[in-house]
Amino acid sequence: MRVLVTGGAGFIGSHVVDALRERGHDPLVYDIRRDPHADVRYPAAVAEALVGVDAVCHQAAMVGLGDGVADAAEYVSRNDLGTAVLLAAMAEAGVRRLVLAGSMVVYGEGRYACALHGVVRPGPRAPGDLDGGRFEPRCPVCGDALLAGLVGEDAPADPRNVYAATKLAQEHLSAAWARCTGGSAVSLRYHNVYGPRMPRDTPYAGVASFFRSALARGEAPRVFEDGRQRRDFVHVRDVAAANVVALEAPSPPGALTAYNTGSGEPHTVGEMARSLAVACGGPDPVVTGEYRLGDVRHITADSSRLRADLGWRPETGFHEGMREFATAGPASE
Repeated sequence: MRVLVTGGAGFIGSHVVDALRERGHDPLVYDIRRDPHADVRYPAAVAEALVGVDAVCHQAAMVGLGDGVADAAEYVSRNDLGTAVLLAAMAEAGVRRLVLAGSMVVYGEGRYACALHGVVRPGPRAPGDLDGGRFEPRCPVCGDALLAGLVGEDAPADPRNVYAATKLAQEHLSAAWARCTGGSAVSLRYHNVYGPRMPRDTPYAGVASFFRSALARGEAPRVFEDGRQRRDFVHVRDVAAANVVALEAPSPPGALTAYNTGSGEPHTVGEMARSLAVACGGPDPVVTGEYRLGDVRHITADSSRLRADLGWRPETGFHEGMREFATAGPASE
């Protein structure tokens, strides 16, 4: 297959390009890092890039939590306008296969259960609770403690920040494209991706990158909240492999299929910081109690559908991956 990889020079996209080549495909990189004209918001440039293409792997996006709503227009422009331009060009060019870099942020908070009221959906966390160190969501009915669990793809979407809202909009746009054209679309809802080529200390880098950079300076990683927030850290090579199997597998025409894409091994942010500190031989993490209002407490999802439907399995374990990541260079090196 000839595959256009938008964002193909970026952190995840470059690994997708490598994985496609290893499987005998012909990836074409479309990325403003290589060519300032290679912007998914430019219709003529996108149309030209799609000539002779069999499928698109859409990785290009502005990522990260965002700064309130101050940068909302830029997020919407890059993520949603860019996706709309790309999909319109694909419809015109007759390209009918799409794999989208989705995100678990579309769920908002994870799945919670109350001993009395069963599965519940807590609302956004209040600044007063966070200021007081009360980080765990409570039952919205009785106020009791909740048990966090795994989120399935059928859970209702509840984006809690601007970035999350744009990632959900990308899925809606892709689903509309699939219905209109008879194309097939897959959204891989990535968890916390880490690994070689991860950007260093940018506003949109993952927390793993900030921890690693602090350790490289001989400083202790600074862990927000109490460090007990749960995430699923998945290695970038495993995510790239998921993209390839999603492109190769048959998908239902006229619809979008979403797959949670995680390691299946939830760990706390504090565990991740400690694992990196051990691997780097650096100082122990410092738990600061600070928070970001748009963050959620726990988000770990059930990735069994991806395993069952496409036969994908993550190959890099948590501690093995963190040891590699501790010494891997960022994309700029």
